[in-house]
Amino acid sequence: MATDKKARCLDDLRMRILTLDIAPGSDLDEAALCEQYGISRTPIREVFQRLGGEGYLRLEQNRGAKVTSMDLGVMRVFFQTAPMIYANVARLAAENRRSDEIPGLKDVQHAFRAAAQAGDAGQAALLNHRFHRQIGEMAHNPYLLPSLNRMLIDHTRLSQTFYRPASEDEAGRVNRAIDQHDQMIVAIERQEAALAVDLTIDHWNLSRDRLERFVTPDPLPIDVLAMKDRKHAV
Repeated sequence: MATDKKARCLDDLRMRILTLDIAPGSDLDEAALCEQYGISRTPIREVFQRLGGEGYLRLEQNRGAKVTSMDLGVMRVFFQTAPMIYANVARLAAENRRSDEIPGLKDVQHAFRAAAQAGDAGQAALLNHRFHRQIGEMAHNPYLLPSLNRMLIDHTRLSQTFYRPASEDEAGRVNRAIDQHDQMIVAIERQEAALAVDLTIDHWNLSRDRLERFVTPDPLPIDVLAMKDRKHAV
């Protein structure tokens, strides 16, 4: 029973971080989480260690656990690195995939399509995470997979914005993203590596500007120009 509670805590904290229910940079209250999940301090610390190793948390001696931040420095590296990782994973997945792995990817895509079309942003982001992680597993590369998994944490948190379209154009982008997943599956299944890379880069570019709005919201929360005019005010 204790093991079940620990596993539930681990899975739930992952989901809460990915869906921004626990904000980036937040400190985790060890005592409160022990009470919430019905476990003692030893298993909660083991959960923290696991999440720290996966990239969800940052652990500092004598300072507890903190959810991995998404500050400007982190986001700069993310946007520089993501297309390179995605492209290489897609190429290797097309080259190395096993035929018995394709049905599982199609099942994830089916669930993703349903969630995205239903407007369930949180579930769509989580299923998109699962879709790209599964492609990473199909690449069968033990060096790239940890990098992909770490990157997907931030991508999934950013994706909460993409899957909440605020205009007809943005809704159209979500539908194009769904279709691109289908095309990526076909390219991987046919082992067309160059096509899989091209589709993956197009897929990244489709959502990139929307993801960037997480960092620079539009409109800005304050009137920057007005602040400049008042810079000498008391």
